[in-house]
Amino acid sequence: MDTLVFSVVLLAALLHATWNGMVKKHSDKAVALAGIILGHIPFSIVAIILLPAPSIESIPYIFASIVVHIGYQWFLLKSYEIGDLTKVYPIARGTGPLFVTVVSILFLGVVLNKFILISIFLICFGIFFLGISDYKNSSLNVIKFSFTTGLFIGSYSLVDGYGARVSNSAISFVSWSFILNAMIFPFILSLRGQKDIIKRVYREGKMIFFYGVTLSYASYALAVWAFTKAPIPVVTSLRETSILLSIFIGYFLLKESINLKKIISILFILIGVIGIKLF
Repeated sequence: MDTLVFSVVLLAALLHATWNGMVKKHSDKAVALAGIILGHIPFSIVAIILLPAPSIESIPYIFASIVVHIGYQWFLLKSYEIGDLTKVYPIARGTGPLFVTVVSILFLGVVLNKFILISIFLICFGIFFLGISDYKNSSLNVIKFSFTTGLFIGSYSLVDGYGARVSNSAISFVSWSFILNAMIFPFILSLRGQKDIIKRVYREGKMIFFYGVTLSYASYALAVWAFTKAPIPVVTSLRETSILLSIFIGYFLLKESINLKKIISILFILIGVIGIKLF
């Protein structure tokens, strides 16, 4: 993989793990996630003003992106409400790249060399092993919601990747998706009984909002740009190295445990990352 793209995706992974840790640490997960999503608005407006408008061909992808992102956010929120970061995050993030890889090869005509495929599966295996190694202490609901979250991760990666490729600007494309999603998400939360979410974000989630303005926006905007420069399965898998940082966030900030199995998982993920860079 090109060094610039490789470095950009790793930076996106770092930012992504950081804001996920902040959401998990916040006492009110609905406020935290809403703060992140609403925080996308300022930079999105700037990008829309300064960058070319998305092409007509990309408009259906924008609306599809909104649907799958809302599904992702719904199940992510539910997962974080009932499970630890170090259980939810690995299962969700490991499912995404595996789903993208299988769908891309079987249905979208993507061809990857065997060494890249091995590297992707090593990353996915390491992530999955991290999440399911403590299966006896995880409820079935945690696994179910985390897995469903991962399917939505894979879905939005494919939709946004192909949408960005046919748009005039990947950043403009994702910015339109972000703004429309931010307009709809408070109404989605209200269906779950989460009222006055914007006021609650203002009172309780100002810091989370600023993480959305910076970390979350930059993380996904960089990933979508990378989707236009490299195969989507490769970018999606490499982005999930965010799991490495999430282990340390969970351990040092959230007081979650770390053990030998997690260290073994890290080794598998690192081998996969090296393989992607080399091949």
